[in-house]
Amino acid sequence: MLDILAITGPVYFSIAVGFFCTRFGLFAKTDKQVFGRFVINIAVPTMLFKTMAERSLGDVFNASYLLAYLGGSLFLACLGFLWCRSIARLNRTTSAFYTMGIHCSNSVFIGYPVLLLTVAPIAGVAMALNVIMENFVLIPLMLALAESGRVKSANWLTLIGKSLLQLLRNPMIIGMLGGIAFSLLGWKLPAPLAQTVSMFAITTGALSLFFVGCTLTGLPMHGMVGRVMPVVVGKLILHPLAVFLALALLPLIGMPALAHDLRMAAVLMAAVPMLSIYSILAHTYGQEDFSAAALLVTTIVSFFTLNGLLWLLEVVPM
Repeated sequence: MLDILAITGPVYFSIAVGFFCTRFGLFAKTDKQVFGRFVINIAVPTMLFKTMAERSLGDVFNASYLLAYLGGSLFLACLGFLWCRSIARLNRTTSAFYTMGIHCSNSVFIGYPVLLLTVAPIAGVAMALNVIMENFVLIPLMLALAESGRVKSANWLTLIGKSLLQLLRNPMIIGMLGGIAFSLLGWKLPAPLAQTVSMFAITTGALSLFFVGCTLTGLPMHGMVGRVMPVVVGKLILHPLAVFLALALLPLIGMPALAHDLRMAAVLMAAVPMLSIYSILAHTYGQEDFSAAALLVTTIVSFFTLNGLLWLLEVVPM
């Protein structure tokens, strides 16, 4: 168990440092925007650029990983949305954000640091694959669903296209596409630039976790615990289970099974809390209090579920 805590401890200690530094005034709440902008606009794009540029596309674009993770996530999203609409009787916009919470992982800020401590050689590859799926499929789909609940006559294709156009301006996507171009063309950065990119890339893990801690300060919780528990259970238990089952089905549909490290990476990515910008995205649709509470509770509970999952993976290897 101490070996497992050696993996998760640095992750949650780093989050705690960010939380307490903000809670006790060492940094103002507004300072988290600076940390967030640095991570999203500089640290993560350079890391994704480095990951893509230094590998052949065949080493990065793993069809089995994409199919299993995306299949498990979309299956759970369908179940979650049906539950919200048919049983919980929520409107379409609220249902979209419940569903986003249970299957859109915090791959950048928490997932990547966890993988660095467990399956470091393929951490960057798994993160790049998740960034592709989340930014080009999962998030645009949920935002289109939310928008369709607000604008009844809106065209689905128009809504998804609008979301994708916004994401194409995302520095993380630009960094990844730049790395793909370098990989395809066989280009290499001059040594001074390559070293600079590496220096910024290695700041991603610690700063990402510190930023998560900053965002958790002062989130509203009154009367929210009962409402957010379906999201907590869905994200931390059902999502990794759905991805695990999808991985097990790969050979049955004629797809090659994944290597052990990539299987572990896929399940761990599904087991982390929802994306840090969850409440920011929800603000436009009047769902910010619920989503902020869900983010806080899920992050706290994930300490126990993630440790339990790592123990289970140690006892019953994948």
